[in-house]
Amino acid sequence: MTIHEHLTTFHGLPVVAFPAEQPPTGPVAWRLAIEPWDGDETFAELWDRFLTTVDTSAVTALVVGQWGEPGDDDRSNQVIDHILAAKDRLPALTGIFLGDMVMEENEISWIQQSDITPLLTALPKLTELGVRGGDGLELEPVRHSALEILRIETGGLPRGVVSGVSRSELPALRDLRLWLGVDEYGGDWQREDLRPLLDGGKFASLRVLGLQNSDRQDEICELVAESAIVRQVETLDLSMGILTDKGARHLLSLTHLKSLDLHHHFLSEEMSAELVSALGGAGVEVNVDDVQQPDRYDGDSEPYYYTAISE
Repeated sequence: MTIHEHLTTFHGLPVVAFPAEQPPTGPVAWRLAIEPWDGDETFAELWDRFLTTVDTSAVTALVVGQWGEPGDDDRSNQVIDHILAAKDRLPALTGIFLGDMVMEENEISWIQQSDITPLLTALPKLTELGVRGGDGLELEPVRHSALEILRIETGGLPRGVVSGVSRSELPALRDLRLWLGVDEYGGDWQREDLRPLLDGGKFASLRVLGLQNSDRQDEICELVAESAIVRQVETLDLSMGILTDKGARHLLSLTHLKSLDLHHHFLSEEMSAELVSALGGAGVEVNVDDVQQPDRYDGDSEPYYYTAISE
């Protein structure tokens, strides 16, 4: 699996690229991105043009794509700085997606992120934050009373970010999705990094939990199934990772869920059928689509398993 399409909706709104060919007739999520190879405009210039063209007092959502040329160490802190410098001109802003890039523009592991903590500390009205790319990504533990949706998509999520999310106080958070990725691309989390999240307490509103795209998906299944937080979760997404029968067995007792997404997996037919029977029979919507087969390479006796997204 690779990401080939830009976001078409975000924050409940259609995404419209700036500058728009026709003025939008209603609220939109504005998408800002430069053309690093074919254009001469920098992101700073694009941002200034956006501020002087659009009625920024009505902007509720921003989607940021390419902000620099890949490989030039142009990190997302420049975007964050521009947004925060203009926050008084964006009083209605409640949704930000940072890094809406497809494979043809930048591999997910090459998207050069930075410390996203200032977005949360400086924007107390923010209700949705999405981030794509884990290189250089940082997040310190924060308290934020309004954030409802947090989605971080990576091929390898640094443990500092996992710990930062887990140790944050986010009482309004109802939907959390983390693409944990693989160790080769920075996914170096440890069990203790997830523990404050899995123990519950600080995440009383959480109803949708995604711990996805991991090379340790079996271990995640065990941790989640034994956790306190899972008892309040309605939608559980453990998809896109290296999930085998060993991990899936831990999920058979989660009959209280409304839905369980396990697509992209390495389950046997028997295990898939058992999950559907045990959970589906209790009213859980179970997704076991996109079954994978491990690769085998000449001269290598060990099968090779893979996540949906890595590089």
